[in-house]
Amino acid sequence: MVTEVGAGLREYTVGERDVVDGFPEDEMCSIGRGQLLLPWPNRIEDGQYEFAGRRQQTPLTEPARNNALHGLTRWVNWAAVEQAEDRVLMSLVLHPQDGYPFTVRFDVEYRLSTGGLTMRTTATNVGREAAPYGAGHHPYLTVGTVIDAALLKLPALMRLEANDRLIPTGRMLPNRGTAYDFLELRPIGSVRMDTAFTNLVPDTDGLLRVHLQAPGGDPRVTLWMEPVYEYLMVYTPDAIPDRARRRRSIAIEPMTCAPNAFRSGEGLIILQPGEARSSNWGVLR
Repeated sequence: MVTEVGAGLREYTVGERDVVDGFPEDEMCSIGRGQLLLPWPNRIEDGQYEFAGRRQQTPLTEPARNNALHGLTRWVNWAAVEQAEDRVLMSLVLHPQDGYPFTVRFDVEYRLSTGGLTMRTTATNVGREAAPYGAGHHPYLTVGTVIDAALLKLPALMRLEANDRLIPTGRMLPNRGTAYDFLELRPIGSVRMDTAFTNLVPDTDGLLRVHLQAPGGDPRVTLWMEPVYEYLMVYTPDAIPDRARRRRSIAIEPMTCAPNAFRSGEGLIILQPGEARSSNWGVLR
């Protein structure tokens, strides 16, 4: 199920099993469940950045940390411009506004197949000026158990050190031999993460894959993504207001750029006028 508000993934089930930790149709989306993160994922420090010699100030949507969080399209109504039994294409033109004076069209296709669900995001600069851009996605994966008992395999060699506002410091830390080392499938345990991973290791076919499975091996779910997604944010919801949802699922967030990329430039895409960029990721059942 895909929402009109934000064009997010509200529900995805296989048979009677939930693959993502979603929410009812009449409930407001909370903690970013299934949302699209456009035109930037994660945070912009102070909501401020410079681009093309101009200083911009975006709304501070994470006031507790004085950051701009997860872009500008999460609460906007999208249009379903194409629909079929196995796919839907959601579209939105983001018009110039304070903090992001650019015109970008977003087209996001959700497509079902016998193998699973694929999401294709396309951003097209329909304005007259170059525009900064990054894409992110916020699915919470579940294998029907608390995540402490679940097993995780994450193809990341490094992670970004962050300050208390979750802004990267500029240092990368190795994962090998630490609590963040999930290169081999192992239990998540009590580790808490609100962590950006990088130096991702693709499989032989060039795709990146994250594996999550229940202690007995089934159910299991695999999230795959193209290497244009150079970063993975992993979030264990430990301190969210709804106690019943804490650690019952885990957010695995593909991101084309790093947190604070509008300031650091790490992974930032510059869309020239008329240019389009597409990226694909998906969930295997």
